[in-house]
Amino acid sequence: MRILVTGGAGFIGSNFIRHVLATDPDARITNYDKLTYAGNLASLRDLADDPRYDFVQGDLCDAALLDEVLPGHDAVVNFAAESHVDRSITGSRDFMMANVVGADTIFSAGMRHGVERFLHISTDETYGSIPEPDSFVEGDALEPNSPYSASKAAADLLARAYRVTHGYPITVTRTANNFGPYHFPEKVVPLFVTNLIDGGAVPLYGDGRNVRDWTYVLDNVAAQWLVLTEGTPGELYNVGAGNEMTNKELTYAILERFGVGEERVRFVEDRPGHDLRYSVDSSKIRTLGWKPQHSFTEALDATIAWYRDNEWWWRPLKEAGASDRRGL
Repeated sequence: MRILVTGGAGFIGSNFIRHVLATDPDARITNYDKLTYAGNLASLRDLADDPRYDFVQGDLCDAALLDEVLPGHDAVVNFAAESHVDRSITGSRDFMMANVVGADTIFSAGMRHGVERFLHISTDETYGSIPEPDSFVEGDALEPNSPYSASKAAADLLARAYRVTHGYPITVTRTANNFGPYHFPEKVVPLFVTNLIDGGAVPLYGDGRNVRDWTYVLDNVAAQWLVLTEGTPGELYNVGAGNEMTNKELTYAILERFGVGEERVRFVEDRPGHDLRYSVDSSKIRTLGWKPQHSFTEALDATIAWYRDNEWWWRPLKEAGASDRRGL
């Protein structure tokens, strides 16, 4: 299978590429990435000499370039997106262009070139917040509450429109919060871990009661590969590991592993429109045979160890200003 992966120099995309090439010796990957601030080819430097891997620098909105690159591919996996909620609040235009116009451009290109398998990666944030003990199921109404989640919800609805109007079955996955290696250090887990490695404090929004479901990125990319290869085209699948915890609980789990306590927490003003709880029911993808292979404890320990051992990767990003975001 020859696969075009958009956003393959980003966090989940780079982990997905590595997973596919390790899983399927017959797979060939074209990594199509604009290389915005969060795109980092250093995340894939171990694959630079792999003959099954190619890189093309390109904008998702560039239809002409996609028409050059896409022919001959059997599948598209669209990870490319602006994804940091804080940035969307202070400047939403880039999110609308990348996540809506970009999605429409790659959807149209896939249909135009007859790509049979198309997987679009979305987020559980499109559903909005839900009180305990309920969880969102596929088909529930979308109620996004940030510019980021609104842009992703718009792309999901475009995918539906391509299926209904054009008969082009774009598969969509809505994933819970991910963590793991090669995660840009403005995001909460790498931000907190690298701050603590440097002896600093961690910024926690509000009272820390917001609840998220944390999924190890290696489990998530296995889920995406399963959906691409064995899922029903045009269907929607929720992906979450079931590791729900408050942001404060996550913070204290990280602090504990560094042998420090609340003295390292800096409580900051909550961000606007901060959803209280995300939760998705992942029963549908589990019927395909997927389940997380790592416990939260194992995954968090492995993630912290990775950042301790790979300062070469994250240190330049921190020094360039990636840690000026608040985190949770």
